[in-house]
Amino acid sequence: MAPRMEYFNHVLFIWLNAPAQPAASVLFGAVFLAEWLIWSIPIYLGAGWLLGGRQLRKSVLIAGVAALISLAIAQALGSWWPHPRPFMIGLGHQLVAHVPDASFPSDHLTLWWAVTLGSMTQRCTRTTGSVMALTGIAMAWARIYVGVHFPLDMLGAFVVAMAGAWLSWYLAPFYMPAAYSLAQRVHLYLFGALIRRGWVRE
Repeated sequence: MAPRMEYFNHVLFIWLNAPAQPAASVLFGAVFLAEWLIWSIPIYLGAGWLLGGRQLRKSVLIAGVAALISLAIAQALGSWWPHPRPFMIGLGHQLVAHVPDASFPSDHLTLWWAVTLGSMTQRCTRTTGSVMALTGIAMAWARIYVGVHFPLDMLGAFVVAMAGAWLSWYLAPFYMPAAYSLAQRVHLYLFGALIRRGWVRE
């Protein structure tokens, strides 16, 4: 990263990072956003598939494929350019534990934004995606606040997720028939008994 850009990255991080003794309520909210909210992604995708009709299930598949593509790109970037996290260079305050691996781009935000943007490409999940987009901004702030990411890690995650969501949407006509058929067969195999009882949609 260019020296001026790195300087800007550090200055913005210090401005957004938590103080040494943050307020308990702010800390609780930041940790929830930074660490726990990401688990709503599998819940969202799973509930969308189990409870939705054909169109919603296709939207969930597109969002899931967007996540897979985006995370693969993120992992490649992290391996090619292992930029250190703030706590690895003694910068700011670290409020949650994290392994000292590459910071750019943020895997958390890559996953969140990929599912968000993948959802926004489909009419039936566009409103949900819009709400997730607003939440994603708060999550980005929280990851910086607790000291595990730089601001540009968040920007990188958004760009990577945009690429993954676009590829997932653009390639959907090629992979969707096979992916939907396979997912439906797995669904019938796993939930056959519940489907017969009327507890889960076929």
